[in-house]
Amino acid sequence: MRAQDLTSAITAVFIIGMVWFRTRMHYLNRSGLKLQRAGRVYFAGVLAVLAAGWFAAPPIGRSVWPAAGSDSTIMRVLWFLATYYLFIVVHRALQSRRIEIFSAGEHPPSGPP
Repeated sequence: MRAQDLTSAITAVFIIGMVWFRTRMHYLNRSGLKLQRAGRVYFAGVLAVLAAGWFAAPPIGRSVWPAAGSDSTIMRVLWFLATYYLFIVVHRALQSRRIEIFSAGEHPPSGPP
């Protein structure tokens, strides 16, 4: 793996973490959070857009910004950052429809039976 590809891969993992923590931050007042079906679809969408960017960003970047030349790292990182901001908007749209990514999970009974 080239150093540029490694940089892009690290950036993608970082973006996934940022999306996860930013989304989860909206549910901090609850305990025992559980990822909902909508959340699984949401994060699958994040992964799909990031994967699409891995392959699509370099050719798109070369066609839009030829001066960048063969440096695909910049284009991928820009795609990954755009993905982060896109999913802020997606999460807000889901919230406005009252679709939860995380919900409170079941709590085990406390104390003796």
